[in-house]
Formats: sequence, C-alpha cells, structure tokens
Amino acid sequence: MSNESSPPSSAASGPIAASPLTRAVLEIDEYAATLGWDLPARLFALVDTARLRSQEPGLAEQLGLSGDEAAAPLTPIEQDEIPAGTPLDEFLATIAWPDAVAGCALTVERQMLPPTAEASVPDNLDKASLARWVAKHPDRQEVRMTVAVLRDGARESALRLREKDSPTDVLTGPDLVPGLADALSATFEA
Repeated sequence: MSNESSPPSSAASGPIAASPLTRAVLEIDEYAATLGWDLPARLFALVDTARLRSQEPGLAEQLGLSGDEAAAPLTPIEQDEIPAGTPLDEFLATIAWPDAVAGCALTVERQMLPPTAEASVPDNLDKASLARWVAKHPDRQEVRMTVAVLRDGARESALRLREKDSPTDVLTGPDLVPGLADALSATFEA
C-alpha cells in the first residue's frame, strides 16, 4: 500500500451518503472531478480510519485525518500510478492487498453508448476497432466511473457524465459496473 495521497475529505462539505462505502466512493469521485477529464485510471486503497489513526498516527496526520471517524470511517489512499500501456484487467490481476486494507476503489474514464446503439455495432470488430467505432459514434457519452469494493463483498459505484459534470448529477448504486466490481473483488482473493 502506497501512501501517495488521500483525496480531501468531503464529509463536511460533500453529499450526505447512507453508508461509509458510498461516502468513500463519492469522496473519490469528487476528488477525481477536481483533477479534470482525460486522465488515466486511478487506484485507491480503502482503509479503516480509526485503525489507521491508531496504527499509523504519522500517516494519519500527514493525510489530515481529524479524528472524527464517524464522518469518514473509510479513508481512500491513492496508490502509485497504473503503468501506462498495461491493460487494466491485467494490472488488476497482479494486485494483492495487505490485511490492513479494508477495500479498494478505481476511477476510470470510458466512452459508452446508449442501449439503442447496440443494434448498429458492426460484427467482428476487434477491441481496438470497436473502441474507434464507439469514439466516432454521434451518441457516445464520456463517463467517469468510480467503483469500490470491500473485503466483505460490499460494492458501490458512482457514474458521472462529462456533459453533466456536476456533483448533483452523479448516479450511485452497487451494481452499476458489475464487471469492474468483480475485477476489484478478485484482488482480495488469495
């Protein structure tokens, strides 16, 4: 686990969320939004804030953790940059988290099409050709997905469309990006 950086806590200023995992996902989404678009994927370890403060007080102080674990029970800690040119699924398959990590999250940008466009996808396109075809499609949408999982199997996601880049227009839910959630969950399997 790297201690590169932690998104600024949005517990006091950000949206009120029901679960600690939802709050962590929205905190990461808000952090990613401050960085702008057209950026590489970012990986975060999710650690128990109280445990971090008791076991790593210097790191907790460096991250600006105030001691109010109720406001932010999970602390996202951004990991080292994902190697350029490495497919995301291959990179995730190499990760093994230490026991101190309660969960992990990933934020990634993609282009998507509405379900109505599925019928017009040409047959027999390889991955690169399909990506180029989607990029040229007039109905494509750019989306930032933030997906988080905990060791216990809990999942949460946040989706933000580039054309509606606003904290009030973020869709959340546990099953919005199931494939990515599965891949993140697999990083906890021994």
